[in-house]
Amino acid sequence: MTPLAQFRDAIARHAPRDGTFASVLPGVRLIRCATPTMPMPVIYEPTVCFVAQGRKRATVGASVLHYDPTSYLMASVGLPVMGAVIEATPARPYLSLQLDLDPALLSELALQHPRPAGDRAVAAGLTLNAMTPGLLDACTRLVALLDAPDDARALGDLVVREILYRLLTGPNGGVLRAMTQADGRQGQIARAIVWIRANFTGACRVDELARVAGMSRSTFHQHFRAVTAMSPLDFRTQLRMQEARRLMVGDGMEAATAGYAVGYDSPSQFSRDYSRLFGVPPGKDASRLRLESRTARVRT
Repeated sequence: MTPLAQFRDAIARHAPRDGTFASVLPGVRLIRCATPTMPMPVIYEPTVCFVAQGRKRATVGASVLHYDPTSYLMASVGLPVMGAVIEATPARPYLSLQLDLDPALLSELALQHPRPAGDRAVAAGLTLNAMTPGLLDACTRLVALLDAPDDARALGDLVVREILYRLLTGPNGGVLRAMTQADGRQGQIARAIVWIRANFTGACRVDELARVAGMSRSTFHQHFRAVTAMSPLDFRTQLRMQEARRLMVGDGMEAATAGYAVGYDSPSQFSRDYSRLFGVPPGKDASRLRLESRTARVRT
């Protein structure tokens, strides 16, 4: 059996049906999906996703990234992303391992394994990276530990540490090292992102965000786009649309009311922004998603 087949079978054992499965190890999740999905909005927290089978697409701003078993996706800041499984069948479902990026552990590893100072260019918050044999072996051992929960609790942290070490010392380890530097450019942008996420229903003044980040207006705008692939206003709009969709589908809220709840004064402007992001007006989209949710519950 090939290393990739071992990884695939290990995930399949612990993700027996479609869904996201937590494990006994904090920050370790397994995902299974037997069919392609429509693009869905989600916040990618600092995490890394390893695919054992199938293919997925992530869109953030104008950037579109496709990842499969030959690559892994890494998010170093919390970003609003449109995600879609684009290759999956019942016989060969999409299978993946998601691992949260622990800033404290990354900081410890970065101190223990320093790299010479180099390019301080701001890295994108969402990056695609080539899978390596060492990472594949470590990921397989991590999931295989779940066969014995006591072993997983005793040894899982060691394997997680190995995975983070391999990420940190790999070709794109600078992205993770930037997460550990609060006074670096990425840390400054991360502070602004946290502020927007906490205040997305209100005004979004670039001067205020630049102050939060500790940058000049022009420098902030340049680096924010480098990290997020969008402007601060577009970032806020993505957050508003995701929350409005949740309110309409999950809480049954009317479209106009949801628009007001997320900060819009004009229902027509809310509808235009929503249609631009999701392709259909808010009321129609919410009705479709509610119907799909009811149908899925009946099938299960």
